[in-house]
Amino acid sequence: GRLEAVTQQMGYHPQYLDSFLKTQHYLMHMDGPLPFDCRHYIAIMAAARHQCRYLVNLHVLQFLRAGGDPQWLRGLEFIPPKLRNLNEINKILAHRPWLITKEHIEKLLKISEWSWSLAELVHAVVLLAHCHALASFVFGCGCEQDEGLGGRGSLKPLSLGNQCFCEATASNSYGQELLRINRKRSLDSCMELDSLRERMQRIHVETEGRDEMRLLQQDREEGEGQGAGWVCRVGVSAGLSPLADTDGEVTGATNLACYMQDPDFGYQDFARRDEDQTQVFRVQDYSWEDHGFSLVNRLYSDIGHLLDEKFRMVDGLQSSAMAKRQGCEPSVFKRGIWNYIHCMFGIRYDDYDYAEVNQLLERMLKVYIKTVTCYPEKTNSEMFDRFWKQFKHSEKVHVNLLILEARMQAELLYALQAITQYMI
Repeated sequence: GRLEAVTQQMGYHPQYLDSFLKTQHYLMHMDGPLPFDCRHYIAIMAAARHQCRYLVNLHVLQFLRAGGDPQWLRGLEFIPPKLRNLNEINKILAHRPWLITKEHIEKLLKISEWSWSLAELVHAVVLLAHCHALASFVFGCGCEQDEGLGGRGSLKPLSLGNQCFCEATASNSYGQELLRINRKRSLDSCMELDSLRERMQRIHVETEGRDEMRLLQQDREEGEGQGAGWVCRVGVSAGLSPLADTDGEVTGATNLACYMQDPDFGYQDFARRDEDQTQVFRVQDYSWEDHGFSLVNRLYSDIGHLLDEKFRMVDGLQSSAMAKRQGCEPSVFKRGIWNYIHCMFGIRYDDYDYAEVNQLLERMLKVYIKTVTCYPEKTNSEMFDRFWKQFKHSEKVHVNLLILEARMQAELLYALQAITQYMI
Protein backbone atom coordinates (compact mmCIF):
# COMPACT_ATOMS: atom_id res chain seq x y z
CA GLY A 1 0.00 0.00 0.00
CA ARG A 2 2.30 2.76 -1.21
CA LEU A 3 -0.47 5.32 -0.97
CA GLU A 4 -1.07 4.27 2.61
CA ALA A 5 1.56 6.63 4.01
CA VAL A 6 -0.25 9.55 2.40
CA THR A 7 -3.64 8.46 3.70
CA GLN A 8 -2.19 8.00 7.18
CA GLN A 9 -0.92 11.56 7.21
CA MET A 10 -4.15 12.98 5.81
CA GLY A 11 -6.03 10.84 8.34
CA TYR A 12 -5.31 13.50 10.95
CA HIS A 13 -8.00 15.47 9.07
CA PRO A 14 -10.60 12.80 8.13
CA GLN A 15 -13.05 15.11 6.36
CA TYR A 16 -10.33 16.32 4.05
CA LEU A 17 -9.08 12.76 3.53
CA ASP A 18 -12.49 11.68 2.30
CA SER A 19 -12.65 14.59 -0.15
CA PHE A 20 -9.13 13.85 -1.39
CA LEU A 21 -9.85 10.15 -1.90
CA LYS A 22 -12.99 10.89 -3.89
CA THR A 23 -11.06 13.22 -6.18
CA GLN A 24 -8.14 10.82 -6.56
CA HIS A 25 -10.50 7.93 -7.34
CA TYR A 26 -12.43 9.98 -9.90
CA LEU A 27 -9.26 11.17 -11.66
CA MET A 28 -7.67 7.74 -11.89
CA HIS A 29 -10.44 5.15 -11.98
CA MET A 30 -13.76 6.65 -13.12
CA ASP A 31 -15.00 7.43 -16.64
CA GLY A 32 -13.11 10.27 -18.26
CA PRO A 33 -11.57 11.44 -21.54
CA LEU A 34 -8.21 9.68 -21.02
CA PRO A 35 -7.44 5.93 -21.09
CA PHE A 36 -6.52 4.50 -17.70
CA ASP A 37 -2.94 3.58 -18.59
CA CYS A 38 -2.30 7.10 -19.94
CA ARG A 39 -3.57 8.62 -16.70
CA HIS A 40 -0.99 6.74 -14.68
CA TYR A 41 1.78 7.51 -17.16
CA ILE A 42 0.95 11.22 -16.96
CA ALA A 43 1.16 10.88 -13.17
CA ILE A 44 4.60 9.29 -13.56
CA MET A 45 5.75 12.19 -15.75
CA ALA A 46 4.45 14.73 -13.23
CA ALA A 47 6.01 13.05 -10.19
CA ALA A 48 9.35 12.65 -11.96
CA ARG A 49 9.68 16.43 -12.35
CA HIS A 50 10.16 16.57 -8.57
CA GLN A 51 12.10 13.29 -8.33
CA CYS A 52 9.29 11.78 -6.27
CA ARG A 53 10.05 8.06 -6.32
CA TYR A 54 7.18 7.36 -3.96
CA LEU A 55 4.57 8.43 -6.53
CA VAL A 56 6.51 7.12 -9.52
CA ASN A 57 6.71 3.63 -8.02
CA LEU A 58 3.03 3.72 -7.12
CA HIS A 59 1.91 4.69 -10.62
CA VAL A 60 4.35 2.37 -12.40
CA LEU A 61 2.61 -0.56 -10.73
CA GLN A 62 -0.85 0.84 -11.44
CA PHE A 63 0.14 1.62 -15.04
CA LEU A 64 1.06 -2.02 -15.61
CA ARG A 65 -2.03 -3.25 -13.80
CA ALA A 66 -4.14 -1.08 -16.11
CA GLY A 67 -2.65 -2.88 -19.11
CA GLY A 68 0.00 -0.31 -19.96
CA ASP A 69 2.81 -1.20 -22.36
CA PRO A 70 5.96 -1.93 -20.28
CA GLN A 71 8.06 -0.53 -23.14
CA TRP A 72 6.81 2.93 -22.17
CA LEU A 73 8.66 2.56 -18.87
CA ARG A 74 11.92 2.83 -20.77
CA GLY A 75 11.31 6.57 -21.02
CA LEU A 76 9.77 9.35 -23.07
CA GLU A 77 11.41 8.13 -26.29
CA PHE A 78 9.28 5.00 -26.17
CA ILE A 79 5.83 6.55 -25.72
CA PRO A 80 3.41 7.81 -28.40
CA PRO A 81 4.21 11.33 -29.70
CA LYS A 82 0.84 12.59 -28.50
CA LEU A 83 1.72 11.76 -24.90
CA ARG A 84 5.31 12.93 -25.28
CA ASN A 85 4.09 16.32 -26.50
CA LEU A 86 2.64 16.87 -23.02
CA ASN A 87 6.15 17.12 -21.62
CA GLU A 88 6.50 20.86 -22.25
CA ILE A 89 3.47 21.98 -20.23
CA ASN A 90 4.32 19.39 -17.58
CA LYS A 91 7.70 21.07 -17.14
CA ILE A 92 6.28 24.58 -17.11
CA LEU A 93 3.38 23.87 -14.75
CA ALA A 94 5.67 22.06 -12.32
CA HIS A 95 8.19 24.88 -11.98
CA ARG A 96 7.10 28.18 -13.56
CA PRO A 97 3.37 28.02 -14.37
CA TRP A 98 3.24 31.74 -15.18
CA LEU A 99 5.09 30.98 -18.44
CA ILE A 100 2.29 28.91 -19.96
CA THR A 101 0.54 30.63 -22.86
CA LYS A 102 -2.27 29.97 -25.28
CA GLU A 103 0.42 29.07 -27.84
CA HIS A 104 1.33 26.03 -25.72
CA ILE A 105 -2.33 25.03 -25.71
CA GLU A 106 -2.70 25.64 -29.45
CA LYS A 107 0.31 23.45 -30.19
CA LEU A 108 -1.34 20.51 -28.41
CA LEU A 109 -4.79 21.08 -29.91
CA LYS A 110 -3.79 21.80 -33.52
CA ILE A 111 -5.23 19.48 -36.15
CA SER A 112 -2.81 16.63 -36.70
CA GLU A 113 -2.44 12.93 -36.17
CA TRP A 114 -1.37 13.48 -32.56
CA SER A 115 -3.68 16.31 -31.52
CA TRP A 116 -5.44 16.47 -28.16
CA SER A 117 -9.10 17.25 -27.67
CA LEU A 118 -10.06 20.00 -25.21
CA ALA A 119 -11.58 17.45 -22.85
CA GLU A 120 -8.46 15.26 -22.94
CA LEU A 121 -6.21 18.25 -22.32
CA VAL A 122 -8.24 19.45 -19.33
CA HIS A 123 -8.11 15.96 -17.83
CA ALA A 124 -4.35 15.88 -18.37
CA VAL A 125 -3.85 19.35 -16.88
CA VAL A 126 -5.81 18.44 -13.75
CA LEU A 127 -3.75 15.24 -13.42
CA LEU A 128 -0.48 17.14 -13.76
CA ALA A 129 -1.45 19.78 -11.21
CA HIS A 130 -2.79 17.11 -8.85
CA CYS A 131 0.43 15.08 -8.95
CA HIS A 132 2.77 18.08 -8.73
CA ALA A 133 0.93 19.27 -5.62
CA LEU A 134 0.75 15.76 -4.17
CA ALA A 135 4.53 15.46 -4.60
CA SER A 136 4.86 18.56 -2.41
CA PHE A 137 2.72 16.87 0.24
CA VAL A 138 4.70 13.62 -0.03
CA PHE A 139 8.00 15.39 0.59
CA GLY A 140 6.53 17.84 3.09
CA CYS A 141 5.16 15.09 5.35
CA GLY A 142 8.07 12.70 4.90
CA CYS A 143 6.32 9.98 2.91
CA GLU A 144 9.21 9.95 0.42
CA GLN A 145 11.54 8.95 3.26
CA ASP A 146 9.36 5.99 4.24
CA GLU A 147 11.56 3.03 5.13
CA GLY A 148 9.45 0.80 2.90
CA LEU A 149 10.69 2.78 -0.09
CA GLY A 150 14.33 2.54 0.84
CA GLY A 151 14.56 5.96 2.45
CA ARG A 152 15.65 7.24 5.83
CA GLY A 153 12.42 6.51 7.67
CA SER A 154 9.33 8.68 7.85
CA LEU A 155 9.62 12.07 9.51
CA LYS A 156 7.13 11.13 12.19
CA PRO A 157 5.35 7.78 11.89
CA LEU A 158 2.03 7.26 13.58
CA SER A 159 2.17 5.70 17.04
CA LEU A 160 -0.31 3.25 18.50
CA GLY A 161 -1.89 6.03 20.50
CA ASN A 162 -2.69 8.20 17.50
CA GLN A 163 -5.77 8.10 15.35
CA CYS A 164 -5.28 5.64 12.52
CA PHE A 165 -6.23 6.67 9.01
CA CYS A 166 -8.70 3.80 8.72
CA GLU A 167 -10.37 4.81 11.98
CA ALA A 168 -10.44 8.42 10.83
CA THR A 169 -12.78 7.55 7.98
CA ALA A 170 -14.83 4.94 9.82
CA SER A 171 -17.83 7.26 9.95
CA ASN A 172 -17.85 7.68 6.19
CA SER A 173 -18.88 4.63 4.18
CA TYR A 174 -17.35 5.90 0.94
CA GLY A 175 -13.93 6.63 2.40
CA GLN A 176 -13.90 3.40 4.39
CA GLU A 177 -14.82 1.31 1.35
CA LEU A 178 -12.22 3.05 -0.81
CA LEU A 179 -9.53 2.43 1.78
CA ARG A 180 -10.59 -1.24 1.96
CA ILE A 181 -10.25 -1.47 -1.82
CA ASN A 182 -6.82 0.19 -1.70
CA ARG A 183 -5.63 -2.27 0.94
CA LYS A 184 -6.93 -5.19 -1.15
CA ARG A 185 -5.16 -3.82 -4.20
CA SER A 186 -1.90 -3.56 -2.25
CA LEU A 187 -2.23 -7.24 -1.27
CA ASP A 188 -3.06 -8.15 -4.85
CA SER A 189 0.02 -6.28 -6.05
CA CYS A 190 2.22 -8.41 -3.78
CA MET A 191 0.80 -11.53 -5.46
CA GLU A 192 1.39 -9.99 -8.88
CA LEU A 193 5.09 -9.23 -8.44
CA ASP A 194 6.34 -12.61 -9.66
CA SER A 195 4.14 -12.49 -12.77
CA LEU A 196 5.12 -8.86 -13.33
CA ARG A 197 8.80 -9.79 -13.23
CA GLU A 198 8.21 -12.64 -15.67
CA ARG A 199 6.28 -10.30 -17.98
CA MET A 200 9.13 -7.79 -18.05
CA GLN A 201 11.65 -10.53 -18.79
CA ARG A 202 9.45 -12.02 -21.53
CA ILE A 203 9.14 -8.66 -23.27
CA HIS A 204 12.88 -8.29 -23.00
CA VAL A 205 13.41 -11.58 -24.82
CA GLU A 206 10.90 -10.70 -27.51
CA THR A 207 12.25 -7.22 -28.23
CA GLU A 208 15.99 -7.53 -27.75
CA GLY A 209 16.67 -10.99 -29.23
CA ARG A 210 19.40 -13.53 -28.63
CA ASP A 211 22.32 -11.23 -29.39
CA GLU A 212 21.16 -8.77 -26.75
CA MET A 213 20.77 -11.61 -24.28
CA ARG A 214 24.35 -12.70 -24.94
CA LEU A 215 25.59 -9.16 -24.28
CA LEU A 216 23.56 -9.02 -21.10
CA GLN A 217 25.09 -12.30 -19.97
CA GLN A 218 28.57 -10.94 -20.63
CA ASP A 219 27.78 -7.81 -18.63
CA ARG A 220 26.58 -9.91 -15.74
CA GLU A 221 29.72 -12.09 -15.73
CA GLU A 222 31.96 -9.03 -15.83
CA GLY A 223 30.03 -7.45 -12.97
CA GLU A 224 30.11 -10.46 -10.66
CA GLY A 225 33.68 -9.72 -9.68
CA GLN A 226 32.49 -6.38 -8.33
CA GLY A 227 29.46 -7.84 -6.60
CA ALA A 228 27.09 -6.30 -9.12
CA GLY A 229 23.59 -7.67 -9.62
CA TRP A 230 21.65 -7.63 -12.86
CA VAL A 231 18.29 -6.59 -14.13
CA CYS A 232 16.50 -7.09 -17.41
CA ARG A 233 17.46 -4.75 -20.25
CA VAL A 234 14.16 -2.88 -20.07
CA GLY A 235 15.00 -1.99 -16.50
CA VAL A 236 18.57 -0.99 -17.33
CA SER A 237 17.35 1.43 -19.95
CA ALA A 238 14.70 2.94 -17.77
CA GLY A 239 16.33 2.63 -14.38
CA LEU A 240 12.99 2.96 -12.67
CA SER A 241 10.37 0.30 -13.15
CA PRO A 242 9.91 -2.52 -10.61
CA LEU A 243 12.65 -4.99 -11.50
CA ALA A 244 14.11 -8.27 -10.34
CA ASP A 245 17.60 -8.31 -8.87
CA THR A 246 19.82 -11.34 -8.19
CA ASP A 247 17.76 -12.31 -5.15
CA GLY A 248 14.47 -12.11 -6.97
CA GLU A 249 13.43 -9.02 -5.01
CA VAL A 250 11.58 -6.15 -6.63
CA THR A 251 13.39 -2.85 -6.45
CA GLY A 252 12.04 0.65 -6.93
CA ALA A 253 13.04 3.58 -9.06
CA THR A 254 16.71 4.55 -9.06
CA ASN A 255 16.86 7.05 -11.89
CA LEU A 256 13.95 9.15 -13.08
CA ALA A 257 15.85 11.04 -15.80
CA CYS A 258 14.28 9.03 -18.63
CA TYR A 259 10.87 10.53 -17.76
CA MET A 260 12.14 14.10 -18.14
CA GLN A 261 13.47 16.44 -20.75
CA ASP A 262 15.42 19.52 -19.71
CA PRO A 263 15.95 18.29 -16.11
CA ASP A 264 17.79 21.48 -15.16
CA PHE A 265 14.65 23.54 -15.70
CA GLY A 266 13.41 24.47 -12.22
CA TYR A 267 11.70 27.11 -10.14
CA GLN A 268 12.91 30.72 -10.28
CA ASP A 269 11.58 33.56 -8.18
CA PHE A 270 8.65 35.13 -9.97
CA ALA A 271 9.85 38.73 -9.61
CA ARG A 272 13.63 38.70 -9.83
CA ARG A 273 15.24 42.07 -9.21
CA ASP A 274 17.66 41.72 -12.11
CA GLU A 275 14.92 41.10 -14.66
CA ASP A 276 11.84 42.84 -15.94
CA GLN A 277 8.87 41.86 -13.82
CA THR A 278 6.63 39.27 -15.42
CA GLN A 279 2.98 40.15 -15.81
CA VAL A 280 1.24 39.62 -12.48
CA PHE A 281 -1.79 37.31 -12.44
CA ARG A 282 -4.63 39.27 -10.81
CA VAL A 283 -7.36 37.14 -9.30
CA GLN A 284 -10.07 39.71 -9.91
CA ASP A 285 -9.46 39.21 -13.66
CA TYR A 286 -9.50 35.41 -13.60
CA SER A 287 -10.49 33.43 -10.51
CA TRP A 288 -11.31 29.82 -9.72
CA GLU A 289 -14.81 30.67 -8.49
CA ASP A 290 -15.84 32.86 -11.43
CA HIS A 291 -13.94 31.31 -14.33
CA GLY A 292 -11.88 28.17 -13.69
CA PHE A 293 -14.61 26.13 -12.01
CA SER A 294 -17.14 26.48 -14.81
CA LEU A 295 -14.60 25.80 -17.57
CA VAL A 296 -13.12 22.64 -16.04
CA ASN A 297 -16.53 21.31 -15.06
CA ARG A 298 -17.88 21.84 -18.58
CA LEU A 299 -15.01 20.02 -20.28
CA TYR A 300 -14.48 17.27 -17.67
CA SER A 301 -17.83 16.55 -16.06
CA ASP A 302 -18.06 16.80 -12.25
CA ILE A 303 -14.34 17.24 -11.60
CA GLY A 304 -14.96 20.93 -10.91
CA HIS A 305 -17.33 20.06 -8.05
CA LEU A 306 -14.80 17.63 -6.55
CA LEU A 307 -11.95 20.12 -6.77
CA ASP A 308 -14.09 22.92 -5.37
CA GLU A 309 -15.12 20.72 -2.44
CA LYS A 310 -11.47 19.96 -1.73
CA PHE A 311 -10.47 23.64 -1.84
CA ARG A 312 -13.30 24.53 0.52
CA MET A 313 -12.55 21.58 2.80
CA VAL A 314 -8.96 22.61 3.46
CA ASP A 315 -10.11 26.18 4.07
CA GLY A 316 -12.58 24.94 6.68
CA LEU A 317 -10.05 22.94 8.71
CA GLN A 318 -9.42 24.36 12.16
CA SER A 319 -5.93 25.52 13.17
CA SER A 320 -6.64 27.27 16.43
CA ALA A 321 -3.24 26.47 17.94
CA MET A 322 -1.30 27.91 15.00
CA ALA A 323 -3.45 31.01 14.86
CA LYS A 324 -3.39 31.51 18.64
CA ARG A 325 0.38 31.72 18.65
CA GLN A 326 0.21 34.62 16.20
CA GLY A 327 -2.66 36.27 18.05
CA CYS A 328 -5.06 36.19 15.11
CA GLU A 329 -8.12 34.37 13.87
CA PRO A 330 -7.58 31.00 12.16
CA SER A 331 -9.03 32.31 8.91
CA VAL A 332 -6.54 35.20 8.88
CA PHE A 333 -3.62 32.88 9.47
CA LYS A 334 -4.67 30.41 6.77
CA ARG A 335 -5.23 33.18 4.27
CA GLY A 336 -1.73 34.45 4.97
CA ILE A 337 -0.26 31.04 4.10
CA TRP A 338 -2.49 30.65 1.02
CA ASN A 339 -1.70 34.10 -0.35
CA TYR A 340 2.02 33.69 0.34
CA ILE A 341 2.05 30.50 -1.75
CA HIS A 342 0.11 32.16 -4.58
CA CYS A 343 2.43 35.16 -4.40
CA MET A 344 5.44 32.91 -5.11
CA PHE A 345 3.69 31.93 -8.35
CA GLY A 346 2.89 35.52 -9.30
CA ILE A 347 -0.79 35.47 -8.27
CA ARG A 348 -1.99 38.60 -6.44
CA TYR A 349 -5.12 39.62 -4.56
CA ASP A 350 -5.84 43.35 -4.71
CA ASP A 351 -7.81 43.25 -1.46
CA TYR A 352 -4.94 41.80 0.60
CA ASP A 353 -2.19 43.64 2.47
CA TYR A 354 0.93 41.53 1.83
CA ALA A 355 2.71 43.16 4.76
CA GLU A 356 0.64 40.76 6.87
CA VAL A 357 2.60 37.80 5.53
CA ASN A 358 5.79 38.88 7.30
CA GLN A 359 3.82 39.62 10.46
CA LEU A 360 2.00 36.27 10.51
CA LEU A 361 4.63 33.83 9.24
CA GLU A 362 7.89 33.30 11.06
CA ARG A 363 11.04 33.05 8.97
CA MET A 364 11.53 29.30 9.49
CA LEU A 365 7.94 28.63 8.52
CA LYS A 366 8.33 30.74 5.36
CA VAL A 367 11.50 28.86 4.40
CA TYR A 368 9.70 25.56 4.91
CA ILE A 369 6.63 26.61 2.91
CA LYS A 370 8.70 27.93 0.01
CA THR A 371 10.85 24.81 -0.15
CA VAL A 372 7.91 22.38 -0.08
CA THR A 373 5.99 24.49 -2.61
CA CYS A 374 8.67 25.36 -5.13
CA TYR A 375 11.30 22.63 -4.92
CA PRO A 376 9.91 19.90 -2.63
CA GLU A 377 12.69 17.46 -3.51
CA LYS A 378 15.02 19.63 -1.37
CA THR A 379 12.91 19.12 1.75
CA ASN A 380 14.60 17.14 4.52
CA SER A 381 13.69 15.79 7.93
CA GLU A 382 15.70 18.46 9.76
CA MET A 383 13.73 21.21 8.06
CA PHE A 384 10.46 19.52 9.03
CA ASP A 385 11.51 19.02 12.65
CA ARG A 386 12.82 22.58 13.10
CA PHE A 387 9.67 24.47 12.17
CA TRP A 388 7.37 24.89 15.17
CA LYS A 389 8.57 22.01 17.33
CA GLN A 390 5.93 22.75 19.96
CA PHE A 391 3.05 22.17 17.54
CA LYS A 392 1.24 18.91 17.07
CA HIS A 393 1.97 16.77 14.03
CA SER A 394 -1.61 17.33 12.86
CA GLU A 395 -0.94 21.09 12.70
CA LYS A 396 2.08 20.49 10.50
CA VAL A 397 0.05 18.20 8.26
CA HIS A 398 -2.53 21.00 7.98
CA VAL A 399 0.16 23.38 6.70
CA ASN A 400 1.11 20.79 4.08
CA LEU A 401 -2.54 20.41 3.04
CA LEU A 402 -2.72 24.17 2.53
CA ILE A 403 0.43 23.97 0.41
CA LEU A 404 -1.03 21.11 -1.64
CA GLU A 405 -4.29 22.88 -2.41
CA ALA A 406 -2.88 26.38 -2.91
CA ARG A 407 -0.24 25.08 -5.29
CA MET A 408 -2.72 22.98 -7.24
CA GLN A 409 -5.12 25.90 -7.62
CA ALA A 410 -2.29 28.16 -8.78
CA GLU A 411 -1.27 25.74 -11.54
CA LEU A 412 -4.87 25.25 -12.59
CA LEU A 413 -5.51 29.00 -12.80
CA TYR A 414 -2.63 29.54 -15.21
CA ALA A 415 -3.47 26.51 -17.35
CA LEU A 416 -7.20 27.19 -17.49
CA GLN A 417 -6.63 30.87 -18.28
CA ALA A 418 -4.41 29.84 -21.22
CA ILE A 419 -7.12 27.42 -22.43
CA THR A 420 -9.72 30.19 -22.11
CA GLN A 421 -7.57 32.59 -24.14
CA TYR A 422 -7.16 29.93 -26.83
CA MET A 423 -10.91 29.34 -26.98
CA ILE A 424 -11.58 33.07 -27.34
